[in-house]
Formats: sequence, structure tokens, C-alpha cells
Amino acid sequence: MEHSVFIIADNQAISKAGIRFLLKECGFADRIMEAPTKKELISLVSEFSDAAVVLDYTNLDFNNIEELLIVASRFPAIDWLLFSDELALPFLKRISIEEAFGILLKNSSDEEIREALRNVLRGKRYVCPRLKQFILDFIESKESEKQLLTSSEKEILKLIALGKSVKEIAEERFSSIHTITTHKKNIFRKLEVNNVYEATKYALRSGLVDATEYYI
Repeated sequence: MEHSVFIIADNQAISKAGIRFLLKECGFADRIMEAPTKKELISLVSEFSDAAVVLDYTNLDFNNIEELLIVASRFPAIDWLLFSDELALPFLKRISIEEAFGILLKNSSDEEIREALRNVLRGKRYVCPRLKQFILDFIESKESEKQLLTSSEKEILKLIALGKSVKEIAEERFSSIHTITTHKKNIFRKLEVNNVYEATKYALRSGLVDATEYYI
């Protein structure tokens, strides 16, 4: 679906002027609107529910990515292009599975920006090559790391990361303390870590433990 309305959700004048210029180069000069705040953005997408939106996520006043996804779920016909310097892994992992969102870095080349704008105007998703490769490399590295451990070792590492003692893990798994202690030593050796803190950091980074589960 081609969009007839384009919303620039950004609060920086230079960014807005640049996007307007590139949109005109792409042959889109009509009905370009601006939303410098979250409130104004929601107002515009409520009025023009089939618009395309280019959004600087880090400059608008969203509290977190989940809040943005809630807004997007209310307007399923909207296509979003996130135009940002945000490279946090949790952010990339979360947004990469959302088909409505394209991703573009602010220091992308002019041609990449033009291609991204053309795609979002046509209702197609665009992820810039560097971010796409970054996400793929991260997934591959984590899959490789996970294969270092057996399934039992992964389960025990998760329990360690959640604060369980060796005795508690032994009771939960109907094993002896000696067996769990041996597993723990093997886990630390394979991961090349020296203590529970470092093992927990690994479990969080590799996705064996969800951050929300860990902080409860």
C-alpha cells in the first residue's frame, strides 16, 4: 500500500529539513506533516491512520520501546521508519521482530536514506545493511556461545543466575550437592568465568535469563 501522508516525528530542525528535502527528491512533496512530541505524533496518526512515519525514537519523549510498540499496535496500517543512533542490543533484538518497523542509522549514506524513504512510502520494510549484519552477527555469536553448554548446564546456569544456591539447585533437580558442584565448576571452566557475578552476566547477555525475570 502506498501512503499519501508522511509524518516526520522529530524535534531537530536540521533533521526535519533534510528529510523533507529527500522526500521531494523521491517525488513525494504533498502532505508532509511534523510531530515534535509524542502527543502530537499520536494525534496525527489518530487522524491519518494510514500514514508513513519516520521517527527519531531517541529524541521523542517515549519512555521505552514497549510504549512505542503499544502505540504502533493501535494503528496497524501505519508503517514506521526508525531513524536513530540507537544501537542497544535489547532495542535491536526487540524491534527486529516487528514487521511494521524499518530501521535506519542517522549516519547512513544519502542513498540508503533515499532507499529507506522510498520503501516506507510503498509500505515496505527497510533495515539498513549495517544494522542487519549487526543483528545477524549477534544472533550467530550467541547461538555459538550457547552450544558450549549442555542442556543440563544451561538449566543449572539459569538457576545460578536467578540466585539459587548449590543446595537449592540440588533439591530442585533431585541431584546431589556434589553433582551440582561439579556441573558448576564445568560451567565456569567452559565460559572462562571466575564467579557467580560473571556467570550471571553471561546468562543475561546470551538470553538464557530474561532481564525482567532476573530483576523481579
